[in-house]
Amino acid sequence: MNWILDHIPDLLAASGDHLQLALIPVVVGLVLSLPLGWVANRWTLARAIMVPVSGLLYTIPSLALFVMMPLLLGTKILDPINVQAALTVYTVALLVRSIADALAAVPESVVQAASAMGYRTAGRFFAVELPLAIPVLIAGVRVAAVSNISLVAVGQIIGVGGLGYFLLHGAQTSPPNFQEIIAGIALIVVLALIVDGLLALAGRALTPWTRQQVGRAGGGRRSRAVVVK
Repeated sequence: MNWILDHIPDLLAASGDHLQLALIPVVVGLVLSLPLGWVANRWTLARAIMVPVSGLLYTIPSLALFVMMPLLLGTKILDPINVQAALTVYTVALLVRSIADALAAVPESVVQAASAMGYRTAGRFFAVELPLAIPVLIAGVRVAAVSNISLVAVGQIIGVGGLGYFLLHGAQTSPPNFQEIIAGIALIVVLALIVDGLLALAGRALTPWTRQQVGRAGGGRRSRAVVVK
């Protein structure tokens, strides 16, 4: 416990770095995945190609991808962009299918009604399809964010890993510093829970109609229960 108390500033600083390394790729990956997911949903052939390819990308081991990035990007081995670029690839791989599925879940009758009201493709997407797809989309973003937070620690193998430093350093000391290792693991779990919770709240805030539907459904069940009794 003494080690943890003595290194609180270091742990907090590493937590900030960890979040930056994990969440920037989520934002960039989401921006890149939106048009790709839209294309995959709109054309069957595109989906048949893009979904398997994105799934294949996600099967690449994280350590291998981290090591490959300096060769592909021409960056230095310790450049944080290597980890962020690799995690962006994983984010896109996860979100392309999630976005395609989210858009496919929008009722066709709603899409046709929006077209009948004069919405063009872009306007219909942002005003009608995307808002209705948010519940499924947020679920995919939550998975990507939590996955990235855990994968950042692996980046410490190439010298860029946020809280992963404490896991590796604690394991390499003789004898192993279990307080350091436990502190690193605990903070990674806490960050993942906080980010997941915030994204869940954001999803609820962006889709108030889902709460209204649940409330009406619950009220209907209660009313029927009273009648039966």
